[in-house]
Amino acid sequence: MESDTTARPAWLKARIAEVLAERKRNPITRILRYDYGGQTVYYISAPCCDQYSQVYDTRGKLVCQPDGGITGKGDGQCRDFEKKKTNEKLVWQDPR
Repeated sequence: MESDTTARPAWLKARIAEVLAERKRNPITRILRYDYGGQTVYYISAPCCDQYSQVYDTRGKLVCQPDGGITGKGDGQCRDFEKKKTNEKLVWQDPR
């Protein structure tokens, strides 16, 4: 997987700082960048299987929660995310 070399938005830097201030998660937090629905989005992995992963636009607005939750299918707001996301880049993963 290719790493993302673009500048991180301020809201994303703050989110990374929040994750690092917490105890290490298992599985670790990963942030990926994709093209989806005609825009660049950031996918933040869930801390556990029954919690939602989150997809944000470049301004930090929640777009949807594509997976996780009790059913594993997210909040239903972007059912096509897995099929239609493209141009995957690793932005950050917890190094601890």
